[in-house]
Amino acid sequence: MIDRLSQTRSSLRKMNKILPPPATPATPAPEEDRLDLKSNPYLNLDQHGAVMAYYIWIDGTGENMRGKTKTLPRKPTSVSDLPEWNYDGSSTGQSTGENSDVLLRPVAFYRDPFRRGDNILVMCETLCPDGSPHPTNHRYGCKDKMDQASAHKPWFGIEQEYTMLDSNGKHPFCWPKNGYPGPQGPYYCGVGANRVHGRSIVEAHYRACMYAGIKIAGSNAEVMPSQWEYQVGPCEGVEMGDMLWVSRWILCRVAEEFDVVISFDPKPIKGDWNGAGLHTNISTEAMRHPGGLAVIQDAMKRFEKMHIEHIQAYDPKGGEDNKRRLTGAHETASIHEFSYGVANRGASVRIPRQVEKDGFGYFEDRRPASNADPYAVTGRIIQTMILDAEGGIKTCSRETQTPEIPEYNYINKTPLSPTDLDIKIEKKGDVLF
Repeated sequence: MIDRLSQTRSSLRKMNKILPPPATPATPAPEEDRLDLKSNPYLNLDQHGAVMAYYIWIDGTGENMRGKTKTLPRKPTSVSDLPEWNYDGSSTGQSTGENSDVLLRPVAFYRDPFRRGDNILVMCETLCPDGSPHPTNHRYGCKDKMDQASAHKPWFGIEQEYTMLDSNGKHPFCWPKNGYPGPQGPYYCGVGANRVHGRSIVEAHYRACMYAGIKIAGSNAEVMPSQWEYQVGPCEGVEMGDMLWVSRWILCRVAEEFDVVISFDPKPIKGDWNGAGLHTNISTEAMRHPGGLAVIQDAMKRFEKMHIEHIQAYDPKGGEDNKRRLTGAHETASIHEFSYGVANRGASVRIPRQVEKDGFGYFEDRRPASNADPYAVTGRIIQTMILDAEGGIKTCSRETQTPEIPEYNYINKTPLSPTDLDIKIEKKGDVLF
């Protein structure tokens, strides 16, 4: 058999059941940057005890990630060993060129599955030059809420759905170039080259997350062809957001190796195709013990009253992205109203059948969009479910969380008003319907 390492990129992909990119990709990589899928021989070179730390942060879009490498003199043993850094915020939509520095503060680090050895991936939060949290930094407010609610031991498990696209970032991976695949039905958890596309990427991402130390819990092919899901958790508190963001970065980085683009758009294809969500599973200590179902049902009353606020927090555009997805069709509830039910995937919140049977457990909020910030999502849930009920901080607004600094021209994402969302509210007593 011909040595696979000597074959061309297209031949290798065909053997791995992965189609090659289009003949004329939007931005083809220079030939000198390619290794024909061979192992990079330079990764075996001695680093003489130094460590390559890849700092990752969220840019001004609230959904895209950036990153760059810093050399450390030795292997760190804790986050406190990692120095703060900075970057040009005028190139990420987070400052102006006249006053461009945005600071990076490391908050968690993981083993680097690409460089390996002692090299690491570093998740960072963004700060203004005076050390206050940047207005695009939702982690700061999330951690504050988690700290206040720590006695309740909130656990989260998030289901991240995503879609694979060709290297031009526009056409679904392996879909016909001049048409559509067959209707939805045979693709969910399917097997076979006529039903599943991109499994090599999924398997590589799964192993890379395990190597890094991400609490990846599972994966499966989704309802739309070339759409997949993986799960992270359970995680307690702000760790959920840290791990999910890094898992997203790892996924996009793995896909680079296959000339595939990962889309977290909640409705990448119009028409009779499923969208993509960030289904968020939640429990507190009280919910996980006998009698917990009553605690869950009580939480549903508070969720119903705060439906608009949750919709505004559940995608980076304040609800605009979810308008395309939460239509009441394709296993979603309507954006216009809150609902919950047992084993009902057409509701805003699903209570698993086993939880109803046992009388305790967890519930699944199905409203968050696939491109939502998990810090904003989990922070909003804790605010509604625990802090508002206990009289804690009512909101963590931009004014209280990150004071506005006039000389900075930050991107201002004003959440959509109820009118913009076309949510009609009829107030009856203390309940919103």
